[in-house]
Parts: sequence; structure tokens; C-alpha cells
Amino acid sequence: MIVGKTERIAQTSITYTTLVALAIFCLFPFLWMLDTAFKPVEEIRSVAPSFWIVHPTLENFRHVVVDSPFVAYFRNSAIVAVFATLLTLLVSTFSSYALSRWPRLPASRTVGAALLVSQMIPGVLLLVPIYVLMRTLDLLSTYASLIIVYCTFMIPLATFMLKGFFDDVPGEIEEAAEIDGCSRLGFIWRVLLPLSLPGIVATGAFAFVAAWNEFMFGYVLINDDARRTLTPGIMIFKGSHVTDWGSLMAASVLAVVPVALCFVYIQRFLAGGLSAGAVKG
Repeated sequence: MIVGKTERIAQTSITYTTLVALAIFCLFPFLWMLDTAFKPVEEIRSVAPSFWIVHPTLENFRHVVVDSPFVAYFRNSAIVAVFATLLTLLVSTFSSYALSRWPRLPASRTVGAALLVSQMIPGVLLLVPIYVLMRTLDLLSTYASLIIVYCTFMIPLATFMLKGFFDDVPGEIEEAAEIDGCSRLGFIWRVLLPLSLPGIVATGAFAFVAAWNEFMFGYVLINDDARRTLTPGIMIFKGSHVTDWGSLMAASVLAVVPVALCFVYIQRFLAGGLSAGAVKG
């Protein structure tokens, strides 16, 4: 079917108009949050809100960084998210390798089914049992409690994500590595992980963002303000009767920006990693 120039231009215009509208719809909450973060109190509480800022100010950011424990919350979230991500990648790498290489074994099928079933259970149903368990183990208000919980929920999905990448690595490459005298652990470290690097990075990014943004367990399991993470820590700007919207939005912007910058870097990394091949030079 031959499409005329006019029809082609019309289709292109409709496509890009739809994409721009969807982009504006998705970006509007973040843009409004960023706009509010730079507004003084008088403009935030105005009866006629507007995107235009008459008197932009950095007072909200100064109040968040200097006058509140935001930096400590940020550090706590970074510690928990990094260690949870590393532990998740470590465990899921070996489990996904086993599921990928021996999928027909009864043990592999049982473990795979158990991991799949675990993803069907909402985390809120396990909140009370996990709290009781952490209290019994004397791990409340510690980094270890959050790291263990986050790994518990992230390892099953990370395992299935990595299994898809490991399935694409031909078994002949592993056989060639064994002929060259490479052990199974050496094959995983020297061959499998480099070939699956885009999948490792994507899985690590997912695990990091999930741990960084988690609220419920961070709010319940951490009672010590010195160990509180960023997401529940931002709630300090929301009082029982008054909410400091400027500081709340500024803290939210500061919490989102590092993750956004991380994804910008990861996208470039993935674009280069996907072009890597298994050619032996």
C-alpha cells in the first residue's frame, strides 16, 4: 500500500503530538514539584497557583540540607540501597545460572516455582511477621533489617531477569571455556558476567531504585531517627496540622535527582553494552 506524502505527514504529526502529550502528562507532577521547591511560602499558599515564580528562592533547599537531618537520611538510604543491591546481585547471579543451565532438574523446577509464588504475595501481608522476626533477632532499627527485607523481595525478580540474559549465552561458549581449563566459577566470572553485563546493570538498577524508594518497611522497622532512611524521613516536613510544602518538595527533588542522574548514565552504558559480542579475539 502506497502512502502519500500528505498522509505520511499527518500520521507523523499525530504520533509526535500524542507522544508529547503523554510526556507532558507524565512529567507534570515532577515539574510542579520542582516549581514548588523554588517558591517562597507566600506563593506556595497563593489562592491562584501558577507555574510562574515571581520571587524564586533557595531557602527551601537550605532549610532541608542545613536545618534538618536530611543528609543523615540520605546517607542511610545510600548505605542500605547499595548493600541490598550488591547482595541481591550476588545471590541472584548464582541462582539464575543454576535455573538457566539445569532447568529440567526437579530442584530447579521447585525453586523456580517457589520464587514465582513469592512474587504473588503482597509485602503488606508479611509486614507483621517480618516485624516480629526482626524483633526476635534484635535487628530492629538496624541497617541489616532493611537489607535482609529488601533482598528477600528483590532476589526472586532479579533471578528471573538475569535468567533471561543467561539463557541467551550459548552453552558452546561454556564448553569451550571448560576445554581451555576454566572452572565453572571462573566461567561465571570471566565469561558469563561480561557477556551479560547489560542485564547485570539493568537488574542492579532495578534493585537499587526499589530499595531507594521503599517506604513501608523503612517506616515500620526503623524507630531510631539516626538510622531512618530517606523516604520515611521526608515525612518530618508533614506535621499533624501544618505541612511545609516548600521543604517537602525540595527534599523530594533532592531525593529524585540522584536516581535520575544514575539512570541517565545507565542508559548510555546499556547502549554500549548491548553492542558487545562474544567474539574471541
